[in-house]
Amino acid sequence: MPQFDFTSRNGLTLTGRLELPAQPPVAYAIFAHCFTCSKNVKAATQVSRELARRGIAVLRFDFTGLGNSEGDFANSNFTSNVSDLLDAAQTLEDRYEAPSLLIGHSLGGAAVLMAASELSSVRAVATIGAPSEPAHVERLIGNTTTETHEDGSSTIALGGRELRISADFVADLRSHRVADQLPGLKKPLLIFHSPTDSIVNIEQARKLYESAKHPKSFVSIDNADHMLSQPGDAQFVAETLAAWVSRYLPDRSAGSAIPNGVVEVRQQGSLSKFSQLIQTPTHQLVADEPSSVGGSDLGPNPYELLLASLGSCISMTLRMYADRKGWPVEDISVQLQHSRIHAKDCSDCESSSQRIDRIEVSVKVTGDLDDAQIKRLGEIAEMCPVHRTLMNEKRIHTQLVLEEPVS
Repeated sequence: MPQFDFTSRNGLTLTGRLELPAQPPVAYAIFAHCFTCSKNVKAATQVSRELARRGIAVLRFDFTGLGNSEGDFANSNFTSNVSDLLDAAQTLEDRYEAPSLLIGHSLGGAAVLMAASELSSVRAVATIGAPSEPAHVERLIGNTTTETHEDGSSTIALGGRELRISADFVADLRSHRVADQLPGLKKPLLIFHSPTDSIVNIEQARKLYESAKHPKSFVSIDNADHMLSQPGDAQFVAETLAAWVSRYLPDRSAGSAIPNGVVEVRQQGSLSKFSQLIQTPTHQLVADEPSSVGGSDLGPNPYELLLASLGSCISMTLRMYADRKGWPVEDISVQLQHSRIHAKDCSDCESSSQRIDRIEVSVKVTGDLDDAQIKRLGEIAEMCPVHRTLMNEKRIHTQLVLEEPVS
């Protein structure tokens, strides 16, 4: 799960997380969190991870002044939330792919409904406990106000924190009527709401549904609270959402698959200077360099990936051998370290090269094994396929193909 930081139109760094599925994503989505929450709130985290397990990559980020994002919350408002969403969508498009799905929880739901009409890539929108009028939040502000200041701002207490709300924030909320925008949305809409939601009354969901044009759907999350804090509620939302949105996502079952035995590495230059997206026919991961050399440390560096390949091959080979022999091996761990040494420092090296690559491998095996079994496992560790590949004579043929830039 790589970190996903980006710069808003106001020059602030907003911090996010990109939940990536194990296989190449069928689509990308953005999750907008609830009022004064963060990207790490339970509903955002669980729904995003469940969608990732079902093949949809999900970006969740902190709005201006919240969580780990820069800015003063007192200077933010509903309009800035919508702007943050648009900036997140543009950055996601630059680095990976434009979002096909927007998901919003509570006030974040109202924000995605406002942003969706400005994003041509969005094929569907889903809300969870969203108000039809952002000003509905004003009641929550009033109920949680601990102090009113001379400039008209208020200090509210929510979730164990105190936040300052400007008078402009309330005025901005009052200026938006999301329900009025829905007839022109022209995108499929799925509304989740609990009939027992005590924060945003279900009457707000009724107004959204009645204002929207078809295709539209409503799902009642029976007995759930506003934050989806009960076990299973967030998973239910994610499972239902994944099934519903699959009808509106592009079919990538043909023509785009990476052939078996092929690994594709593609630079993600906007993600960081050196970041790379690594894809196999069924999996993907990100490689990067540490910040000390100009990267963003979003994933393992190339040598760490090399060591991971060797280490995982050793562990898998030992596991298969022990199971075949019926030996009581309970756990296997492998630690590896790469270095370059001078040839004169290597007593068992035959190479005439001035410097030699050296990989130190430490294998720990847990189990009731005798000395003969331990010795044999040590021999087997050096017989894994990747170990043999690294030790064998190699020929690497590189072909450079120039493609015309897309105009």
